[in-house]
Amino acid sequence: MPDSTLSPRVAVYTGTFDPVHYGHLDIIRRGSRLFDKLIVGVGINPDKKTLFNIEERVQLIRDVTSGKGDKAEPLSNVEVLSFEGLAVRFVRDCGARIMLRGLRTLSDMEYEFTMSLMNLAQDPQIETLFLMAKEEFSHVSSSLLRQIAALDGNLSKFLPEPVRTALAERARR
Repeated sequence: MPDSTLSPRVAVYTGTFDPVHYGHLDIIRRGSRLFDKLIVGVGINPDKKTLFNIEERVQLIRDVTSGKGDKAEPLSNVEVLSFEGLAVRFVRDCGARIMLRGLRTLSDMEYEFTMSLMNLAQDPQIETLFLMAKEEFSHVSSSLLRQIAALDGNLSKFLPEPVRTALAERARR
């Protein structure tokens, strides 16, 4: 029996976002057009060593979704929150019925398909919706951008200005 406390008009997009890039922002923008409310859940993945702490990652996403930076548009129905633990539990705690995920490559699809089945086993009321990355973002990953920053490469095609500045400063340390 469906849980009436979960809204099909609210979606949650989770990730580590270390750092948030134009590919993430494209999924956020498109998700914000599909749902009345989109919550971006910034999580901790114990398998990943992050460059930015969780508070910094949340603030960078808030900055770029509130209209700061180049190519930025304010997204009034987007909320950015941090979370710990299982993403599917966070989605339920947000009162959402939809977990939004972005797919870049075939390897992403295989991993995300497995995760969606595990999430469904954890909570049969939460559905996963996949959005395919636009071609121009299909090769972009946060880990590659951190490497480019460490080698003082050009990041302007991949990151909005506030994130570029923060990443360049952090990479110089």
